[in-house]
Amino acid sequence: MMTTCIRSRRSGPDRTGLGLLALRAGTGGVLLAHGAQKLLGWFGGGGVSGTTAAMDSMGFAPARASALAAGLGEVGGGALLALGLATPVGGAAAAGTMVAASAVHAPNGFFAMNGGYEYAAFLGFVAAGLAVTGPGRYSLDHALGHALDRHWMVPAALVGAGAAALAVVGSRNKRAEEPQA
Repeated sequence: MMTTCIRSRRSGPDRTGLGLLALRAGTGGVLLAHGAQKLLGWFGGGGVSGTTAAMDSMGFAPARASALAAGLGEVGGGALLALGLATPVGGAAAAGTMVAASAVHAPNGFFAMNGGYEYAAFLGFVAAGLAVTGPGRYSLDHALGHALDRHWMVPAALVGAGAAALAVVGSRNKRAEEPQA
């Protein structure tokens, strides 16, 4: 007997859907909390003013707009992922934000214990994976008939977020290479 898809014949909850819910809720929650540090100063974060100063010191310009974009990418992307709402957009926003975060940490190597990009890259890969895979059965997207989770949205959102992230990182890197006056 040949099968094209392995499926459980047991009744019960959708294990794939539950797994995606756990992954979405965990990843989305982490991103939301991390962004709340940037935007609201919660959990020991610097809020918009502290994040603006940090963005300026890292070479992002305009610093305040960069701080707001980073915070909104994390809070908004994290919230959308956790809820399973507009999952391609939420995952792409979070992944794009993590590209910029990874670029900032790249000079320190891979491992987070040395200030490297490991953590940001991991969050970005999970967010991108969720954007591609979809939210699963236990999500607002599923409850809404996937009105905000269309197949065409996945490449559009990932290409758009990727292009924006590369433009921001490229601009930052160019400023970092310019001689200081």
